[in-house]
Amino acid sequence: MTAAMERQRTRVTRRRLWITAGTGVALVAGSKLVGDTVLTASADEAEPGDRPPVEARWLGTNAWELKSEHATVLIDPWVSRFPTGAYKDGADPETRIEVYPAVIDEHIGGADCVLVTHGHWDHIADVPYIATETGATVLGTETHLNLLRALDAPEEQLGQVSGGERYGFDGFTVEVFRSSHAPSGEHKQILFSGSRLGGVPDRPKRIGDLVEGGSLTYLVDFGGVSFFNAGSANVLEREIEGIRPTVLFLQPGGGHTPDYVERLLEATGYPPYVVPTHWDDFDEPLTEPAVPGKDWKTVRDRVAAASPDSEFVLIDHLERHVFN
Repeated sequence: MTAAMERQRTRVTRRRLWITAGTGVALVAGSKLVGDTVLTASADEAEPGDRPPVEARWLGTNAWELKSEHATVLIDPWVSRFPTGAYKDGADPETRIEVYPAVIDEHIGGADCVLVTHGHWDHIADVPYIATETGATVLGTETHLNLLRALDAPEEQLGQVSGGERYGFDGFTVEVFRSSHAPSGEHKQILFSGSRLGGVPDRPKRIGDLVEGGSLTYLVDFGGVSFFNAGSANVLEREIEGIRPTVLFLQPGGGHTPDYVERLLEATGYPPYVVPTHWDDFDEPLTEPAVPGKDWKTVRDRVAAASPDSEFVLIDHLERHVFN
């Protein structure tokens, strides 16, 4: 057993914030909102031999399907991939938002939960349709959910979070952490940062209308096989202190985020597996092998130097990889 695997077996006791009655935020079980019911079955207790296998499938950008025998979780599920020129001349904020139901139906089936890391088009534009078709619970910030409401997402399926929550579902848990989006440019600005939306805006029509709206990170645990997704190339170490995921999804970029790769590896305890995400040019087809929009090889080398016991797992478009 490697040192990284041994660290994974050592669970760190840390403060858990459970949402209880009177907070205005519902807890969830499976894809159903269950009001103030607290589901306390925790995935942290499982021994390695008892851990169910979990399949991760990459749907391009930061879109992931995590699937166990009993549950399916989607992270930032965007597969319509309408062209924006993001990796050529930069994304034009006037680009019209498009949703391709036939493409979504081809690549996404059922789902119990959808996790939104931030509000940019390449993370949430397809979520309202997916939520309607699957009945999945959707977690996101107030701004994310107001954007989704404006795009006709089902109100009864939306769960507002801000970081600090831990939810028990049927077959997995989700822990939410406050985060920050990676900046860019000389003045360290966030693309389409916008402002907090305290109400439902007019229906977004262009990608510039889909503002970041605060960033979140998620730890999803399926009985001991756990996945941490940061959503953007930035990290707030104090927020995630003590987490020990099995799999870390790691983004290239972070050129304006000093030592991003090394700090995230340290903060997550040098996980057994590191998977690059959000590295493809998403103007290119999902049905073809990924064309790099960002340099994943540099990330691989930095991971090898900082965390030699971690296995770097490269997953291509629509490929599946089983973790246990």
